[in-house]
Amino acid sequence: MSFKRSSGILLHPTSFPGPYGVGDLGPQAYHFIDFLANSGCKLWQVLPLGPTGYGDSPYQCFSAFAGNPYLVSPEILIEQGLLTQADLADMPVWNPAQVDFGGLYHWKPGLLDKAYTRFESMPRGPIHAEFDAFRFDNASWLDDFALFMAIKDANGGIAWNQWPDPLRKRESVALADARQALSGNISRYMFYQFLFFRQWQALRDYVHGQGIQIIGDIPIFVAMDSADAWSHPDLFFLDEAGIPSVVAGVPPDYFSPTGQLWGNPLYDWARHKQTGFQWWIERIRATLSTVDIVRIDHFRGFAGYWEIPGGAATAEHGRWVPGPGADLFNAIRAALGELPIIAEDLGEITPDVVELRDAFGLPGMKILQFGFSGPDNPFLPHLYTSNCVTYTGTHDNDTSLGWYRTAPAQERDYYHRYVSRDNADVPGDMIRAIWGSVAVFALAPLQDFLRLGTEARMNFPGKVGGFWTWRMDERSLSENLKNYIREINWVYQR
Repeated sequence: MSFKRSSGILLHPTSFPGPYGVGDLGPQAYHFIDFLANSGCKLWQVLPLGPTGYGDSPYQCFSAFAGNPYLVSPEILIEQGLLTQADLADMPVWNPAQVDFGGLYHWKPGLLDKAYTRFESMPRGPIHAEFDAFRFDNASWLDDFALFMAIKDANGGIAWNQWPDPLRKRESVALADARQALSGNISRYMFYQFLFFRQWQALRDYVHGQGIQIIGDIPIFVAMDSADAWSHPDLFFLDEAGIPSVVAGVPPDYFSPTGQLWGNPLYDWARHKQTGFQWWIERIRATLSTVDIVRIDHFRGFAGYWEIPGGAATAEHGRWVPGPGADLFNAIRAALGELPIIAEDLGEITPDVVELRDAFGLPGMKILQFGFSGPDNPFLPHLYTSNCVTYTGTHDNDTSLGWYRTAPAQERDYYHRYVSRDNADVPGDMIRAIWGSVAVFALAPLQDFLRLGTEARMNFPGKVGGFWTWRMDERSLSENLKNYIREINWVYQR
């Protein structure tokens, strides 16, 4: 699929400002979209939008299809009569600079439950018909997800492979009993999803009205403790007890000397092929109903992936195993047409990864922070081709200012020689370097536009806890910043 030269900002909705403990899909989201449009940007990139669990990572969600109810805007619910101002009386005092996931866990579901109770008490109207249609249209994943979450609640939040055997094994009588006993909670979880997708679709319509496209994100793997693994155990390497025999990760690399042990269950690709890759087709279809372009995280895993024995303490001792390769993408293309996909082709890239990416014409990624080892480094702008997407850094990197402050002396030296600038404005100089390249898309995290340091870093790969919490200041989107971005978009014709 051919993309048009343009630029954008990487900013996850949880990072929006606002008074409710986490960024959401309310007025601040619309304000950001106005800012993007007025600055001449055509792209907004987000991280996965699913419901997060332990560790708060959007790359480890309870479902590959569901949305994150933390992102539901209380202000919009008040406007729609589903909440009142009085319902917010017990709201904690939040730190405006950080997401407090622990506090949200104890407060926001209760708030959404008040909206559900009010919805249930309303005379039947258009919103009820809309909810019924949502349930019908999304039954293929929603029924299992809501049941999964309700059973999880009833069992104190423990992982599904520790549930009583009949529920863990999805015995039909046990599931029927659970649906009956937990019907109220199941309906609540469906309603929370309805609220999320209703607000997201309204925002997406507004985004499109401003001439902007949304780049979404699909993690290649699903979380072990997810509705997907529980409801489709045959698609993964799981034993009779629901324990993964092998798990995902990457070998020792730039980020970690012992590799990264992600712990996700690995796909039984032979089984997926027998089904015509139906689960993957539905996953891509669902994602493309919420975003316009999809970045697939860890694309190299489709060519070959690092298989780690289940129960291993680190990712050091594993083996490379062939992935599904072109068979998967041929099936997706046959079902869905041309693929608006960006391949996250970072890490240990072998010829088969490049061959798979190029066979489908997918743009790969270039991270400028990785580029300053010397003039032949492929992450440097003078070596780009047009069919790539370039970033100063992503959610997994330090901010550009943070990178510079901790980079080895030889990298800093080459950086100065490359950009021919001092260190007065490292993030700005890096943004200009990629904006001026031939790459079809150029994007930078908002943190780099704001010239922020390591305190604003979103994530550190391989580390759990304390990340994903950064929030922007409500004064960040200034007139000066808008004019600056508009100028570089004009200068470099983005």
